[in-house]
Order: sequence, then C-alpha cells, then structure tokens
Amino acid sequence: QVQLVEAGGGLVQPGASLRLSCTVSGSDFSPHTMAWYRQSPGARREMISSITGGDYIETKPPFWGRFLISRDNNEKAVYLEIFDVAPEDTATYYCNRDVDPLWSWGQGTQVIVSS
Repeated sequence: QVQLVEAGGGLVQPGASLRLSCTVSGSDFSPHTMAWYRQSPGARREMISSITGGDYIETKPPFWGRFLISRDNNEKAVYLEIFDVAPEDTATYYCNRDVDPLWSWGQGTQVIVSS
C-alpha cells in the first residue's frame, strides 16, 4: 500500500518562505508524475503544480511565481517551496500523483499564515 507523508508546515508570518516535503513509500517513484495540492478552509482541493520523473514542471496559473516544485527520485520525495507566503496560502497541503488513479491521500501538512 502506498503511503504519502507530508511535512514542513506550521505557523508562518507573511512574507516568509516555506519548504514542504512529501515522502512516498510502497511504490516505485520515478515513473510517476507527482503533484502538490492544497485545500483551503471551506474550499475544494486544488492542484498547484506537477513534476515528471524527468523534472518537467507544470504549474497552474494561479500559482505562477511563488510556488516551486522539485523532487528527488533517490529519496522518493517531492518538495514544494512557497515564497513570500500570504494569508491566502493558509491551507492543508498534500502530495499525490497528478492523474487518476490517485493514491490514498496522506494526512497533509497544514500551513497557517498569520502575523
């Protein structure tokens, strides 16, 4: 069974930078395109960005400029850097494959942006 474990969230001040991590176990990693998603309070989960095994990146337009995805195939990990965080970035962040069938969701990592 595939397990996704996200980490790196917390309470951060506006303007700070943040690096989230997600490790994958129970599956091959490098063949899969991985993605980061977020779910803001009261909203649906939405995709932020995806990265192929060969490091081709696609980022959804609302997230251009401040979000950077990366991966380490040897560590079976995918990362999301968020620059200049803002209150609207408050959300729970998840990783998963980019397309169906998705793996079972991890617990996510919560980011709260507040001064």
